[in-house]
Amino acid sequence: MNVIAASLPCLWINFGFKDRHVGRVFASLGDGESYVLSSNSVNVNGANANEAKRRVGSLLGGVNGHVSPVIDQKRKEEKLEVLWDDGFGTASMKDYLDIAKEIIKPDGGPPRWFCPVECGRPLSGSPLLLFLPGMDGTGLGLIMHHKSLGRAFEVWCLHIPVKDRTSFEGLVKFVDETVKSEHASSPNRPIYLVGDSFGGCLALAVASRNPTIDLVLVLANPATSLERSPLRPLFPFLDAIPDEIHAAVPYVLNFLVGEPLKMAMVNVDPLPSSKTLQNLSDNLSALLRRLSVLGDILPKDNLIWKLKLLRTAAAYANSRLHAIKAEVLVLASGKDNLLPSEDEARRLSSQLENCAFRDFKDNGHTILLEDGFSLLSIIRGTRKYRRSQKVDYISDYLPPSLSEYKQIYERTYGFFPMVTSPVMFSTQEDGKIVKGLDGVPTEGPVLYVGYHMLMGMELPSMYGEFLRQKKIILRGIAHPELFSPANGLVGTDFSFFDYAVLFGAVPVSAKYMFKLLASKSHVLLYPGGAREALHRKGEEYKLHWPQQQEFVRMAARFGATIVPFGAVGEDDLFKLVLDYDDQMKIPIYSDFLRQWIEERTTVRETTDVANQEIFIPGVVPKVPGRFYFLFGKPIETKGKEEILKDKEKANEMYLYVKSEVESCLAYLIKKREQDPYRNFVDRTSYRAFHAPPQDVPAFPL
Repeated sequence: MNVIAASLPCLWINFGFKDRHVGRVFASLGDGESYVLSSNSVNVNGANANEAKRRVGSLLGGVNGHVSPVIDQKRKEEKLEVLWDDGFGTASMKDYLDIAKEIIKPDGGPPRWFCPVECGRPLSGSPLLLFLPGMDGTGLGLIMHHKSLGRAFEVWCLHIPVKDRTSFEGLVKFVDETVKSEHASSPNRPIYLVGDSFGGCLALAVASRNPTIDLVLVLANPATSLERSPLRPLFPFLDAIPDEIHAAVPYVLNFLVGEPLKMAMVNVDPLPSSKTLQNLSDNLSALLRRLSVLGDILPKDNLIWKLKLLRTAAAYANSRLHAIKAEVLVLASGKDNLLPSEDEARRLSSQLENCAFRDFKDNGHTILLEDGFSLLSIIRGTRKYRRSQKVDYISDYLPPSLSEYKQIYERTYGFFPMVTSPVMFSTQEDGKIVKGLDGVPTEGPVLYVGYHMLMGMELPSMYGEFLRQKKIILRGIAHPELFSPANGLVGTDFSFFDYAVLFGAVPVSAKYMFKLLASKSHVLLYPGGAREALHRKGEEYKLHWPQQQEFVRMAARFGATIVPFGAVGEDDLFKLVLDYDDQMKIPIYSDFLRQWIEERTTVRETTDVANQEIFIPGVVPKVPGRFYFLFGKPIETKGKEEILKDKEKANEMYLYVKSEVESCLAYLIKKREQDPYRNFVDRTSYRAFHAPPQDVPAFPL
């Protein structure tokens, strides 16, 4: 039996406590499985290790953040594959309760850190993530996220034993010492503090003591709003509740703080069917059978102690908000019955220097244990993931996982391809047009240049089909407003704009274009930008390109292949009834719109499309038509270095690319008239008997 040394951070780690604790450790017994054992590898709470062993995950070729130098050398070039398996949803609330039942057994020890073995090995250079639990104190609150977070972070979780009575100040000191120690060893690496409810107060308190350390706080329904809790009037009476009645308190709390259906929906297909209903029923039954464990996690004396601790924590954190300089992201649940989390998120964002928040209206207080919520996705989509002091949208980017793809294209935006049935055509090197993306180059660098539909409504289809058919990520060059902390566009929900960043969008700049092409990426560029996507009435399928050829010269510098493309269908989905000119004629509103636009970020200062007014067009939906895409014949720039030196040659290439985009648009506009399934009703009838949306036939080639 190979027991990993208890001093390594992959095990239970005891910082600041010497010779007074023999804690459990995660150990590998050499058979590919990992078990919870005591640190002496002989007994677990007095039982023989062989009798008490319990699988909690697999040790994936090393331990989270701590591997041999040989492996570290290999990890330097390790990258995640497109649509990688992040393991999200393979664990659930049931697993939390099963493992918690074992982990809470008393051992007389103090608070300590542990690294879940499910996290495996992080990518080289990954930042440290410290998870600070809620009132349960188990440290298992990220169990649904261990596998995904373990690839992007070195994950340490704080465990506070049930019988422990460390004061809040003591916990702050414990975490504070860890933060200072880790910062000293890696001063250029950010440290993430993920605080769940009570843990949110703890994270804020630690951040207030370390204004010069690079911290990123992610707070899930922080308990700083405890004094405004609707349950606060009941707290004083808990001490008087008879023990017999207290046995029911965990069941009541579970339904107050969580969304049982959200918890039970983990691993359940969202599409309605008899199998879905059966799986949901089985999950609910299994969950209810295990709820008694909550009574062991929060016995009466512990619940009363934790509430006192919670009040101290909230008061402590609120009194020190002014001292916090860290980057903060607050995650607020709309169905939090324990705390007014949405209001608290807004309060914190107004009082903290660098704070953003996102609302999750369908989630409860235990958001980290509910279906459809991937913490890694949220951190990445809100532009909070970085490996150094400043975010780099190229080197820090992680490709979308399979679960993220399914979440977006089967759940969140699954209706869109169903309604528009996008059909892709591409052009092979011999000029032949084929259905699908076979004519699109597989190897980069590739620069896709085309027409921007109204409000960019072609983007979900393009991103989805390139991932589905080619496993290619389109790195979109996006308007900088998308990345502005207070742009007024993103809103407070995790929106389409956040998903765009998650799936590869970067701010428009020569620096990022250079880096993307140098890394052989597939880059998506709209020269017409916002002016094209927010066009006026009667300007459908009209290009609004500047008179500069910078993208042609950049492509030639790296020998990139340019692929012109056209996309049509916006006029079959919406009718534009209120454009920018119309809105500027509305009294009062026009003044507001003009001021709002003046405060926006300008993309180009000196060109004919510099004035890219950002506004929300007024549209009326139509009976849905269909989206069509045509990717033209690839244009090679390799070996054409003269474009870099000769402006006339560059302009010729620029005009040729523009004419090819116009040709693609003209082709699609003409050919769609021959599509027997352009109409939504006809497509629906066909799908009912024949095929999924992506397989509906189109016009003959």
